[in-house]
Amino acid sequence: MEVQQVREESLEELLAVAVEDAAPEEVMPPVTGPPGWTTERQECFRSWHRARRPGLSGPLRESTFVITHNGKIVGSARLAFRDSHDVLEAGVWLGRSHRGLGVGTATLRLLLHEAARAGARAVVADTKSHNTAALGALRRNGATLVASQDTVAIHAELMPKEIQPPSPSTANP
Repeated sequence: MEVQQVREESLEELLAVAVEDAAPEEVMPPVTGPPGWTTERQECFRSWHRARRPGLSGPLRESTFVITHNGKIVGSARLAFRDSHDVLEAGVWLGRSHRGLGVGTATLRLLLHEAARAGARAVVADTKSHNTAALGALRRNGATLVASQDTVAIHAELMPKEIQPPSPSTANP
């Protein structure tokens, strides 16, 4: 398993995985218009990833990665600086058919390694209380979880890991 920064060569395959195996609201910010993977929504998906190509040092201070498992793209991950210079936010989505296989846990481990390389002192992630797969991946990576008192939101805090990743990573934040 590996993560690689999204490039033009991998973008269409990533979009195909999203269209075939995920709902738009699972993989990208909301887009107005009819539901589903419309032509406009697909172009917004491409534009969103292209805007993040400069990586963590670019104007958006964010980088997106394709997640490859057994030689096939199965989802995407991202790291983004929050308001400070040393806190990164992590996000992961996987195609439905690749969930529950440990890919999310391993991807988060790789993101923590990348965060350490970028000099982050903390990594944060947000999810919902019903997202048991994400909560499991966060717990397995040592997250401190804080539940909102009035919503189903869960906030996680993790420490970057200066360890050798479990498998080769060619990510370049």
